[in-house]
Amino acid sequence: MITSGFPPPAEAAALDAARQALADIIERYCTEDGPTATSVPGLSLFRASSTSTPICAVYRSVLAVAVQGSKRLVLADEHFQYDSRHYLITSVDLPVMGQITEATPDKPYLCAVFDMDAHKIAELASTLQLAPPSPGNGQLGLGVSDLTLPVMDALLRIARLLDTPRDIPVLAPLHERELLYRLLTGEQGLRLRAIAAADSQSHRTARAVAWIKENFDQPLSIEALADAANMSKSTLHQHFKALTAMSPLQYQKQIRLQEARKLMLLESLDAASVARRVGYESPSQFSREYRRLFGAPPLRDVARMR
Repeated sequence: MITSGFPPPAEAAALDAARQALADIIERYCTEDGPTATSVPGLSLFRASSTSTPICAVYRSVLAVAVQGSKRLVLADEHFQYDSRHYLITSVDLPVMGQITEATPDKPYLCAVFDMDAHKIAELASTLQLAPPSPGNGQLGLGVSDLTLPVMDALLRIARLLDTPRDIPVLAPLHERELLYRLLTGEQGLRLRAIAAADSQSHRTARAVAWIKENFDQPLSIEALADAANMSKSTLHQHFKALTAMSPLQYQKQIRLQEARKLMLLESLDAASVARRVGYESPSQFSREYRRLFGAPPLRDVARMR
C-alpha cells in the first residue's frame, strides 16, 4: 500500500538532509521511548528503541512522518507500511493495529506527528478554490504517499520552532498553513478535501464516525445515525465502509474493546465491570470479542501487557 517513486538526485539529497535535521530534533526533545508532547501546538514526537508486537490504538486526524525506522498499520483488512521515504495521513479517527517493524537502540524509530484541523483545511481549500471531490468518490480515511521535499521542509520548519520558543505564537500558524497547503495540493489532497468539504458525503460520514466514537457505550441505531448524518441507511453504510474499511457496528466494537483494554490497564477493573462500562450487556460476548481482537482473554491479555 505504498508508492515507489524516486526523486531526482538533488531533491533526494535535500530530503536526506531534512530527514537528518528532523531526526536530530526528535532525539534532542524525545529522550525516552514513547510519545512526547511539545510546546508547538499540534506537534508531538515519538521514539522507540526496539520493534514491537502489534498494538491497538485510535489514530486521530494526523500527518505522521517517520524519519528513521518503519511501522506497519492494519485497518480492518487493509495493510500499510511506512518508513523514512513515506508519510502517513489519517483524515478521521480510526482504530488501527500498529507495529514498529524496524528499530534498534543505536538507530531508534523516530517519528513526528502533527494534528490536523478539519476547519483549517476547509478554510484553506476554499481560499485556494480547490474543487471538492465528486460525490461518488469515496476515500479511505488513511493513506500513505511518497515523502516530498515541500512537505518535509514545511514540517521541519514547524519542528525547528522548538529551538526558538518565543517564535512559536507568531510563526507556528504560518508554518501550519504552509504544511496544510502542501498536503492539500499533494497526492493526499483529495483525501483531505473529501473530509473538509462541508456538504460532502465523506464529511457527513465523518460526523457519524465522531458520534460513534463519543457515544461508543450507547446502543447503536443505524437508522438514527443515518438521520443524524442526513443520509439514507444504505448510503451511510456504503460511505462508512469506504471511509473506515468497516461497518458502523464493527467500528463501534473496535472502539469499545480498545477502551475496555485501557480501562483495565489504568483502573484495574475486572472483565465483567469493564464490559458494562463500555456498553456490553453480556460479559461472555465481551470476552469472546475481546479475545478475537487481542488474541487472549481480557485478564490474561492485561497481565501480559503489564
